[in-house]
Amino acid sequence: MAICKHIIMANNFTSELTQFINQYKVDHPDTEARQRAGRFRLWDHDLNAEQQEGFRKAKVAQDPYVYYQKA
Repeated sequence: MAICKHIIMANNFTSELTQFINQYKVDHPDTEARQRAGRFRLWDHDLNAEQQEGFRKAKVAQDPYVYYQKA
């Protein structure tokens, strides 16, 4: 019976960080829209195939052990 009581209490627990984030979202309702806009700027866009090919061609082979000093 004591185990069930702890499980029920654990379901009602909310950490201080989660409380802060929830309150921040209430105080700043545009937060999720700004996050989506930032994600779009960095990740959600089409890659330029021509530019990617240029990056592949410009790649320089790395030595197997990069810290070895060539004589």
